[in-house]
Amino acid sequence: MAQGSGRRPLVAEKRYPKGGSRKRAKPTRKPVQARKSPGLLKRIFFGSSKKTPAKRKPAGRRRGLIGTLLTPFRWLFRLVWGFTWRIGLICCALVALAVGYQYVKLPEVSALLDGRARGSVTLLDAKGEVFAWRGDQFGGVVTAETVSKHLRNAVVATEDKRFYRHFGVSPRGIASAVRINLSEGRGPLSGHGGSTITQQTAKLLCLGQVYDPDVWESERAYEADCRQGSLWRKATEAVYAMAMEAKYSKDEILSIYMNRAYMGGGAYGAEAAAQRYFGKSANQLSAAEGAMIAGLLTAPTSLAPTNNLKRSQDRAATVLRLMNEQGYLSAEETRYAQSHPAVLSEAAEARAGGYFADWVMDTVPNFLGDQTTEDVVIRTTLDQRLQTAVEEAMKHVFATKVREGSKAQAAIVVMSADGAVRAMVGGRKTRVSGVFNRATQAKRQTGSAFKPFVYATALELGYSPLDRVLDAPYCLNIPGSGEWCPQNYTRKYYGEITLTQALRDSLNVPAVKISEAVGRDLVRRVAGDFGIDNAMADGPALALGASESTLLEMTGAYAGILNGGSSVTPYGLTSLSLVGDAEALMGSSGGMGERVIRPEAARQLVWMMEKVISEGTGQRAQIPGWQAAGKSGTTQAARDAWFIGFTADYVAGVWMGYDDNTPLTGVTGGGLPAEIWHEAMVRVHEGLEPKPLPMQEPAPVELPQQPAPGVRNRPRLGQELGRAVDGILRDIFGN
Repeated sequence: MAQGSGRRPLVAEKRYPKGGSRKRAKPTRKPVQARKSPGLLKRIFFGSSKKTPAKRKPAGRRRGLIGTLLTPFRWLFRLVWGFTWRIGLICCALVALAVGYQYVKLPEVSALLDGRARGSVTLLDAKGEVFAWRGDQFGGVVTAETVSKHLRNAVVATEDKRFYRHFGVSPRGIASAVRINLSEGRGPLSGHGGSTITQQTAKLLCLGQVYDPDVWESERAYEADCRQGSLWRKATEAVYAMAMEAKYSKDEILSIYMNRAYMGGGAYGAEAAAQRYFGKSANQLSAAEGAMIAGLLTAPTSLAPTNNLKRSQDRAATVLRLMNEQGYLSAEETRYAQSHPAVLSEAAEARAGGYFADWVMDTVPNFLGDQTTEDVVIRTTLDQRLQTAVEEAMKHVFATKVREGSKAQAAIVVMSADGAVRAMVGGRKTRVSGVFNRATQAKRQTGSAFKPFVYATALELGYSPLDRVLDAPYCLNIPGSGEWCPQNYTRKYYGEITLTQALRDSLNVPAVKISEAVGRDLVRRVAGDFGIDNAMADGPALALGASESTLLEMTGAYAGILNGGSSVTPYGLTSLSLVGDAEALMGSSGGMGERVIRPEAARQLVWMMEKVISEGTGQRAQIPGWQAAGKSGTTQAARDAWFIGFTADYVAGVWMGYDDNTPLTGVTGGGLPAEIWHEAMVRVHEGLEPKPLPMQEPAPVELPQQPAPGVRNRPRLGQELGRAVDGILRDIFGN
């Protein structure tokens, strides 16, 4: 450009000073003031208050129509996300605090293994074998390491297959449960819960809450509260489960679960269930047995094999399939276990011990029985072989001799001569518990089964079985009731007969005459001393069994005749002790007592009663090869039929009738009851060596050289019994 034009040159001026140095001059920095950063919470919720300069958008770049439309959504997403992650962070912190709080409160594992509110009662038979349980049975502590691997694997396979992989809560399981519930038309939390084993254990522990009678009105209310299904309860349950996962190992959690879970039949825990159903320890269970116990966890009462064995076996087959699918069993092992399902032990088949166990429990104080908080062991007199024998006898007679559809009932008691009860059936349904026991609870008129006590009184006073009594029409004038004339069952009279014949043929008139001669008060006293502990009839019908008694009492009274004339208190308990204690808290609850009649009188009465079975009304009760003695009994209108008798080894009593007192049709004591007695005693005596009865035949009566008219026996107290008693009674009662 031309000089002097006044314009600046287009070429830049020299930037460097003379001398050629290329060093730049160091720019001076302005001091930077420190910026005060906002607090953490302020930044989290409100962000920084300092506006940062927006980046300059490249020239020529525009949002476009779609970008413009999405701008509000982007803003909304950023707002929601910012709020969500902040709230999520707070929730996680709160959950962590809650888990930590529960973690600190959790006790040691050993304190959580036995959570029963009540204790257990184990009943042993005469040989020391378990035959029944009562209360909340707990067999002892097991661990995941000590139980059978099949049981452990079955529990995991059926209850929580991801047990060893989750942290106490399984989101996947919960989502699956919600989906199933919705697909089945239920609410999302109704039905399947998706609970892990850890959550189920937390529920069993009631989230650490201990039963307090001041808070809950009953244990049932406490358990219902522990098993709530509300959303809040589920949330607290999840927190407790995570605390358990942090505190305990997986095997420890599984151990708590297997010890506390209810498994039906009064069994709490795996060991109790194994003993209850299979009579073995939990470490000895096979795959089929382990699967059956694990299958009970979903519905322990309805699936219990003692309630429905087939249903329990079907459930076990499903568990075995799950074990196979999850790799715990091979296909061959699964097929074998499914084709050989678990079966109950003999004790489990007997359910809860039936009528005998119920009766024994009734003789125990409540604080050591049904309401016990301790673990109690009761030894009893039961002989399970004899129990099976009488049950089979009952079924046989009703199946072959009783018309189909009959509602008639029967009861049987078998005992030793000292009153130790060996078997008991209180009704036609033999394998039941907690029901009406006709052997111990039903008070019925005894009929002619009472007559041995009339003759026992006479023999004690010096009468002879060969003394004679007149069987002829006979009437008494009962003050306030008028004339009463007893009649024999056959409506016939047999003249002068011996006392033995009168008892053998169960004649009514001679029995009444003997009772009146010796005195009703004395007859009542003898019967009461033998163990018939009920109010007895006041009138002359006492001799004919107008009084009421239970089958157990009557059988015990006959045991007193067999043992030589001593009273007997029937008993089933021999000792009661707490588990782990060497000394018993209670001893035998019965046995032989004081003497009632002389041994000689008792042996003569046995001789008279033997004639009843060998020659008289009880011939259907005869046992081939054995001597037996007894007496039948039939009450008015045949509402009750009895047969009670004994051999040298056992006493047995049978009662038959209707619960509503409907008369039996064509049944007498010497009929069906005698046949039931026969069937039972034949089975009871299988394998035993026959023994003679402890009886004594009376000395023959020598007639006097010049007998008085009408006197046929030696002159003694019963010499002219028939005619003399007639005359005396007519004078007394004015007849």
